[in-house]
Amino acid sequence: MAHILIVDDSPQDVETIKTILEGQGHKISVAQDGESGIQRAQELHPDAVVMDIVMPGTDGFKATRKITKGADTKGIPVILLSSKNLESDRAWGLMSGGTEYLVKPVKPDELLDTVSKVLG
Repeated sequence: MAHILIVDDSPQDVETIKTILEGQGHKISVAQDGESGIQRAQELHPDAVVMDIVMPGTDGFKATRKITKGADTKGIPVILLSSKNLESDRAWGLMSGGTEYLVKPVKPDELLDTVSKVLG
């Protein structure tokens, strides 16, 4: 299956997402903030990234822009997953380079369907 990088500062959210994705056979790597998420994406070249938005330091919008515009990471799809549920947040996330935008708490089927979609 695919290698997916989860970038989220909430250990509880990471564990939930990880459990859902590992249950489908995906390999998971984790980063706790945007800056380390960018570095891990550059090092690991995952098949996709699941990115939180509200994190200390580099937020998910900035990290997504850096990943999707980086020379060696621009082909990696980024699924933004956030508690921010306004249409403006969704629009900003997609303008920042996000491939998809999901709202927490995410339903397992919704996450799996979205991952399948971005992986093609």
